[in-house]
Formats: sequence, C-alpha cells, structure tokens
Amino acid sequence: MKNNIEEIDKLIKETLSEEEAKFYKGLEEQPIFDMIKGLFTGKNKWILYVMNFMTVFFFAIFIYCIIQISNTEETNELIRWGIYCFIALIAMSMLKMFAWMQMDKNAIIRELKRLEILVSSLSSRIKK
Repeated sequence: MKNNIEEIDKLIKETLSEEEAKFYKGLEEQPIFDMIKGLFTGKNKWILYVMNFMTVFFFAIFIYCIIQISNTEETNELIRWGIYCFIALIAMSMLKMFAWMQMDKNAIIRELKRLEILVSSLSSRIKK
C-alpha cells in the first residue's frame, strides 16, 4: 500500500508545475506541534486565545476545589466542592474537544486542497 501511495505522489509531482509542486509539498501531513501552531493562525485565532485562557481559568478553579475538598470535613461541603470539580473538568474537556476538532478541520481542508491540485493537474494532463 505504501508503494502505491509513493508512486501516486511521484506521478502527481511530475505533472505539476514548479509553483504547484511547492504548494503541494506544503500540504503534506503535519506533526502534532505544527498542527497546534496552526490553530493560532487565520481569522479565528482570537477565539483560540480566549479558549486557552478559559481552560487555564477552569484548571485554576479545579485546583482550588481540590484544595477545598481536602480542607473540609462536612459531607455537604464535600459534595458541593466535588460538583464544582466535576463542572470544571467538564468545561476543560469541552474546550479541549473544540480545539481538537479545529485541528481535524484544518487537516481535512489541507487534504481537500491536495485533491484539488490532483484533479487540476490530471485534467490538464488529459487535455494535452
């Protein structure tokens, strides 16, 4: 299977112009840290900054609740602080899920661009 993919990539690179080949090379699969950096580019980077700030905020609330749980002796207070801990964990999880979905969306867009280049190069090859 890997051989077929390499052959297809080689065929695509042969049919592309120099500028298109450079653009195509930039669309390869990214390492995880580059994907995370990619979240902070584009029109919606401000929302990721706000969401990361909120994640840190909810983490601080979580730590505070854990400290309160360890300092209390009453059952009702334990339950109350436990519920606050649970809410903080759920909020952090939801914010992280949004960031991972954005990374996945960026990867899908990158793959769609690769397909567009492939179709355009193959159509120009057919016309010749």
